[in-house]
Amino acid sequence: MLWALRVGWLAVPLTVGPAIGGALDGTSTSLQIVTAALAWSAWGAVLVAVLVPRTTSLTVLRIGAPMALAAALWAGARNGVGFAEIVASAWTAVIAAAVLFIPDITDTFVDGSSYGPERRMALRVPGALLLGPVELAWAVTVASIAAGPLLLAAHAWIAGVIAVAAGVVAARFGVLALHRLSRRWVVFVPAGIVLHDPVVLGEALLFPKRMVRSLGPAPADTSATDVTGRALGLVLELQLNEPSTVRDGQTDRLLFSPARPGALLREARERGLPVS
Repeated sequence: MLWALRVGWLAVPLTVGPAIGGALDGTSTSLQIVTAALAWSAWGAVLVAVLVPRTTSLTVLRIGAPMALAAALWAGARNGVGFAEIVASAWTAVIAAAVLFIPDITDTFVDGSSYGPERRMALRVPGALLLGPVELAWAVTVASIAAGPLLLAAHAWIAGVIAVAAGVVAARFGVLALHRLSRRWVVFVPAGIVLHDPVVLGEALLFPKRMVRSLGPAPADTSATDVTGRALGLVLELQLNEPSTVRDGQTDRLLFSPARPGALLREARERGLPVS
């Protein structure tokens, strides 16, 4: 999957480039240059990200891949639907879907930042953030990066300067917010299992092997403490031999939602944890 993503992204200039070029026909030279610079910079940043899988790379990829789709759709709306626009939209839609919805890719990038014998496996995005807040943070981030330079290229000097100044602050906020979602994972370490979730938990929780009673799919009638953030998908229940402090309370059962529950249970079994 990772190599397919790399090949697909390498081909983006060949598919999206002609559509964007056609959309810029008739605009000023300065606007064409700035747009090309932004497009190539974004493409280069994502290329580095797909070649070097890390948690930071995942954030770059989640911002850049939908940006390519947005650019292709913008070119289609400006040019009218032609062959180049159809190819560009279809190609970038496949890449964006792979980045956003295929758990194998997310896990590969998350685990790329592991140390030594660690194994990191991603958690699903909280359901409350999935439809609305995430898309808004992405839109604010992209607009903050592009608006200022494009306004300056169009000789809207005052608006451009204001947009650049505001964009620095807004882009930083948006990138940090999206990066927090990339930093949500379960970590298998020699000592046991760690839940690392700065969004829902705020701090990492280590559960040594001696504390783990069982790990498996959660029953429908469970009363365990829910730290999934109401994420969609299969929920796993971690049962402990003794209560642990979680979000200012004591509990011996936790619910969490990994991106690949089956793979996580296999990893747990291989590391000697009791799997039910």
